[in-house]
Amino acid sequence: MVVKLNNVIKRFDNRLALDYFNLEIGKGEVVGLLGPNGAGKTTSINAMVGLLELDEGTIEIFGRKVNGASNDIKQRIGLVTQEVTIYEDISAYENLLFFGKLYGLRGERLKQRIEEVARMIGLEGRLKENPKRYSGGMKRRLNIGCSILHEPELLIMDEPTVGIDPQSRNYILEFVKKMAKETDTAILYTSHYIGEVEAISDRVYIVDEGHNIASGTVSELIGKVKGDNHIHIDVDQPQESVLDDLKKLADVKEVSLNENRFQIVTYAGVNIMDKLIAKLSPFTIRNVRNNEPSLEDVFLSLTGKSLRDGTVD
Repeated sequence: MVVKLNNVIKRFDNRLALDYFNLEIGKGEVVGLLGPNGAGKTTSINAMVGLLELDEGTIEIFGRKVNGASNDIKQRIGLVTQEVTIYEDISAYENLLFFGKLYGLRGERLKQRIEEVARMIGLEGRLKENPKRYSGGMKRRLNIGCSILHEPELLIMDEPTVGIDPQSRNYILEFVKKMAKETDTAILYTSHYIGEVEAISDRVYIVDEGHNIASGTVSELIGKVKGDNHIHIDVDQPQESVLDDLKKLADVKEVSLNENRFQIVTYAGVNIMDKLIAKLSPFTIRNVRNNEPSLEDVFLSLTGKSLRDGTVD
């Protein structure tokens, strides 16, 4: 294991941010971390990279126990933050040069790595430009490039696709899968886009209120709710006030609203479609599907929450 968190506890005053939290990441493995706002994802990341000390439990990185990571461990970690942390008034090449030097790279080795990374992130022909002329997706890719110059053995990616176009998002997802496979890098990936985590993760941890509520491969997690019915109903201009009416229906387990889509989980073997349609009759119904469960359905069933019901921690 590259990373092992064992029964980690972290308190902030009277609030328990991590509650006997466990997580493992192996070499060459992409592990997805899902949780609603305030679940403890950012706290666990900050503890891994040495920004927080633990109250109880242990963190092992590269086989060493740490509590506030030492510099030699930090040098083997790459961190892609939710905020873009590049300098927009100097060229992309100068950004890579600056961060490469921070990691201790010099001379021909630094030049070689800049060329390699530029190809990996698809910016080899745009390095002379200032990032302020880049699209949001290009800035994100440069941000990732700055974090991998030193060939980290562990790469932590915290919401790396926020606010970018679908093409750039797909590019980043393919990059993550390729990097893990070809370089044996251990990757921790958080996102409030469940489809991203489902597409790239070897294993997924679902966390809520500071502790693990489920973990496993995507297929293993989906197997936990295989018996439920998962109904998606798309409507025009939905109102959240109807959620309470839907939740009061017999045989309804969970209900959430994501943009124009009501996601409803009912018990297996029951058919209440007519009652659902009646409750939603004030709206224009565009589409109704009774789906095989997805990772998003698993999340809703286990937490009772929608991952995108507000902000993300």
